[in-house]
Order: sequence, then C-alpha cells, then structure tokens
Amino acid sequence: MAALECDRNGKCAFFVDKKKRFCKMVVAKGHKFCGEHANMDTNVYEEGCCRRIVCPLDPKHTVSKDNLDKHLRKCNSRDKAKPVYYVENINAGSADNTEHSLQEATLCERSATQLQHLLDKLDSASRGLPCEPEELFMSHGVLQEVIDNPKNGDSACKHLKQQSSILGHLEVLGLLRRGRCFVEFGAGRGKLSHWILRALEGDQQERLQILLVERSSTRFKVDGKHREGDVEFARLQIDIQHLDLSQIPLPKHGLPLVAVGKHLCGAATDLALRCLFQKRSVREAGQPSKGDPAAGDPGGVAGLALALCCHHRCEWRHYVGRRFFSDLGLGPAEFSGFCRMSSWATCGSRASCQMAEVVPGWLSPAERERIGRRCKHLLDAGRMEFLRRRGFCGRLTRYVETQVTPENVLLTAMPISPPSPPS
Repeated sequence: MAALECDRNGKCAFFVDKKKRFCKMVVAKGHKFCGEHANMDTNVYEEGCCRRIVCPLDPKHTVSKDNLDKHLRKCNSRDKAKPVYYVENINAGSADNTEHSLQEATLCERSATQLQHLLDKLDSASRGLPCEPEELFMSHGVLQEVIDNPKNGDSACKHLKQQSSILGHLEVLGLLRRGRCFVEFGAGRGKLSHWILRALEGDQQERLQILLVERSSTRFKVDGKHREGDVEFARLQIDIQHLDLSQIPLPKHGLPLVAVGKHLCGAATDLALRCLFQKRSVREAGQPSKGDPAAGDPGGVAGLALALCCHHRCEWRHYVGRRFFSDLGLGPAEFSGFCRMSSWATCGSRASCQMAEVVPGWLSPAERERIGRRCKHLLDAGRMEFLRRRGFCGRLTRYVETQVTPENVLLTAMPISPPSPPS
C-alpha cells in the first residue's frame, strides 16, 4: 500500500495497491486520511494524538490507542458468551490417535506402485456398491418466473436451477409442506430457505419453522423474508460441529425436522448428519440435555435433501462412514488417498492434475475423472450406510446437469416404513 498527498474531495488519500484505487472512506474536516489510515498522516504524529495501533484481538484492523479499552469491550473479535445450543465437539466424532499421527503423503509424492496399490483397493472396495447416481433433474414452479428472467446472469441462473431442483425433490418426497422445521445447514444468505418459504405461502393452518445454520458472518442475507406471517425463524452463527439441535431457540412444538443444504462442503455433510441424528446432548458436566427428545432422534427427522460437494475436504474424525470403511478393511490411510483422488471428478481434464505430474500418460483425463467419481461414490456409500443403520433409506441422484455444476449429486433420505401387517 502507498499513501499519496492529493485532494480527494473529502475522501481518504490512502491508495490501496491491492485494489488499485483510493480508499473511499470519508475523512474528518482538516484531515487527509480516514481513521483506519490515520497513521499515514505525519501531522497526527507531530500533534501526538489519535495514534492508531493494530487491534490486539484482530490484526486485520486498527484502533485509536487512546480508545483501546473502549474498543476491546465492543470489538467483534472479542470472546463472547457461548449460547445454550453450543456444546463443544458434540458432532465431531471420536478422536482417533491414528489420524493424529498419520502424515499422509500427497498424490504427487507417491510412486506409481503406491498409486496402483491404492487404485487396487478402490476397485476391491467398490465391488457390490449400488450403481452410480441416476439423473433426476427436477424443478419447482415457484422459481420458474425468476429463472426465466433475462436479467439474470449465468451464475445467478445456475444457483436458481439448483434451488429449483432441490425443492422439486423435496416435493416428490412429500417433505415440502408445513408442519415441519426446516434446518438449512451451511445456509449462507438463506436463499434456499427463502424459496421453501415462498413455496409454502398461503396455507397458514399449520406451523412452519425455519432454522438457518451458518458459521460465518454473512452479508446480504434474506432473513427478512423469513419473518413474515406465522413463520418461526432463527439464524444461528455457529459451526455445525458444536451445534446441539435439542437446544435450538425456537418454540418447541414437536415438529419433525427436514434437513436441507446446497453444497455442504466436505466434512460439513458428515457434521450435519451427526448433528441431525444426535440422540442426546452431552454437556461438559456429563449431564444429558433436557431439550425436546424428538429433535435429535430418528423419530423426529422427517427426511433430508443435501447437495454434496468437495469430498477432498472430508476428515476422518468427522466422517460418518468409518465403520463402513472398517468393514471393507480400509482405514484412515486409504480414506485420505480416496479423498485426494475424489478431486479428479471435477478437475480430471486439467493438464496440472496431480496424477499427470507423477506418471504422465499413465491415466487419461477421462480415466482420472472416472476414478474421482468412484472415490466420491465410495465416500457417499459410507454415508448411506450410516443412514441405513439409523432407520433411513438414502438415495443419490444427479439433480442438475453437469453444465450447471460438476458437483451435482443430491443425497436424499426418508425413514424406512415399517412392514405392513399380513392380510
């Protein structure tokens, strides 16, 4: 960054090299720089006032040294009291000493023999798995008008098509109805829940709850749309890893849960599944939660629809299919290799693919893509087994075209119906 002495018509005279423009903040009368860049003003130093220092809580911003104590009491980076629904690592899975000591080599560090051995294990583990996800492109009428709007750019249109298909799947499964608590994991701006709300407008005879879970602070949220009418709404800024659903800040009406998510990245899918099926809260004192027992057991879950992505960011500790891998004779080492190779499903055609760097010409781009998809399918099969053991029937479908997004697999699940009594 550099500071320039020039007349900026009341705007800061600090030039931001990274953005190739001047700072746009308004300055106080008689000053050249805004409060954030006041350190650049030599006159300030000479007067010995208003000196700014790096915030001790967050080095990304500065603060007036004279007002440091006041700032620390209200800084957004200060430690805040944990909410009642925060239970540290409740959904993290058990720690394994093996994973902590495992220093797994990257694919480009492995020899061709080691890679072939890993591929042989993938072939063996993949035998007997269900077929690859079938294509089932769906839509919902509530989004059709906005999808057809010519003012939408390509990116906006792709997001709308994904949201429309997810709503279509929810409707076919009988999940898109009132009398439910929709939990959107990795909610971001909350657009998916927004369209769920729009689809359920009109009939207000049954209650409707919407819970948004997002760990980061999000701008341009559409939360105001959720607070209309009789909708009971809450947004939780929390990592799914620490969320106890039985303590959610919504009125307890015993509404069945419907979990939704658009592109739950890597381990976030496993954390969401653990969170959804957590049977009870284990507090620091070791006491079970006194919340709604239906919120965290299979009887309280009506179904789910989670769009998956980024399997290369899965983690062994959080993965819900560890038992599935163990039954196949696989462990954290194989899991790590399969996670790394799963990225080939979406980047197999790139010249810089890791396998091409190791053994050029050994595998074609099409073969790398096929291997990557098999790795994703194997990881998802472990999630399906997790659901089956909890009384749910899972299904994997390609819910939009690859041109919309290469990460186009949707995981849906419904409770397995009890057998009909004999006639």
